Amino acid sequence: MATVQLAQLLEAGVHFGHKANRWNPKMFPYIYSERDGIHILDLVQTSQLLNEASQFVNTAAQKDKIFLFVGTKRQATAIIEQEAKNCNSYYVNHRWLGGMLTNWKTVCTRIERLKKLEQQEQDGIFDLLPKKEVASTRKELEKLRMHLNGIKDMPRTPDVMIVVDQRRELTAIKEAISLNIPVISILDTNCDPDIVDIPIPGNDDSIGSIKLLLNTLGSNILSGQNQNID
Repeated sequence: MATVQLAQLLEAGVHFGHKANRWNPKMFPYIYSERDGIHILDLVQTSQLLNEASQFVNTAAQKDKIFLFVGTKRQATAIIEQEAKNCNSYYVNHRWLGGMLTNWKTVCTRIERLKKLEQQEQDGIFDLLPKKEVASTRKELEKLRMHLNGIKDMPRTPDVMIVVDQRRELTAIKEAISLNIPVISILDTNCDPDIVDIPIPGNDDSIGSIKLLLNTLGSNILSGQNQNID
């Protein structure tokens, strides 16, 4: 199982929280100290919980479970897509559409529309349409791609959700909770650890921090999938 050393967490800046006046008191157990008005997270606990999350996803992957990575903030967009693809998983990295999981049947109709338009584009049908119609159809296609590209091949609702920035993705988390889908989330010092199944205390603004934590989870998903294949 892939693990991360404390030095790696430190180097990636995982320990930097928000300004002390922006904290959620529920994060108190995970805070090591305050430095220059900034809360510093306890990397020993981060390491332990990251290992717990890694073991969880590894075991789930061995059972052929489906993983959905969610993170729509600018810093996370590219990383979410890359890490999800690296471990044969799915992602939402631009905007969470309300009902994306709780109204999955309706979302599937939009996915079918996306696939139909992509097929038409590939077959050259767009070239036969009037310019005005082509423009509106391409606009629709790009919008569908932005919102649904990361889940267009997802066969059903996921078994595990992995989230960056709990506060921003609260709608997604609430949908997961309503469907009893376990949630693993990177939690900065302004988050609520009570509403996720496995919290990973960490900086959710730093690209380096996000990449290290997601890469660790993704590596363990891939490892589990490979064990499943064997």
